[in-house]
Amino acid sequence: MSQDQQPFVPADFAVPRTLVADGFRLEPLGAEHNERDLAAWTGSIAHIRATPGFVGRGWPPVAGMTAEENLADLLRHAREFEERVAFAYSLLEGGGDGGGEGEGEGEVIGCLYIHGSREAPGRVAVSHWVRSDRAALDPRVHERITRWLHEVWPFDAGRIDYAPR
Repeated sequence: MSQDQQPFVPADFAVPRTLVADGFRLEPLGAEHNERDLAAWTGSIAHIRATPGFVGRGWPPVAGMTAEENLADLLRHAREFEERVAFAYSLLEGGGDGGGEGEGEGEVIGCLYIHGSREAPGRVAVSHWVRSDRAALDPRVHERITRWLHEVWPFDAGRIDYAPR
């Protein structure tokens, strides 16, 4: 395991598997999201590429991906989550309103990524995107995730790099 693939949360930290907020919820990104995830980002490539945290990074690929390639990417994210080296969450519609969506259900409206910074060791890189048709939700998602990171995660706030919206 390389240095950038070492667990970056304490061994005794219970990694949150969900966040339920007003208008959205998070759950670990996995194979069950493949079709909805692929549809979400392929319909918003230009919007995502213009989103803070994704500008100049080359993702998502302009040419798109096949469902099989996207699935391989989701399985990699799920493996990293279980190995505690990076945490990718599917951002799903609903939450906080009593709507009975269960795990793995609901429309994918974006993703959240939490991992060790590749550019600045010792720092935490956080980014998220929302579909272009949900762009109005972006500031609320950013504010709620920022609060969640400070309240629940074991990171010093001064070490988190999360571009403002």
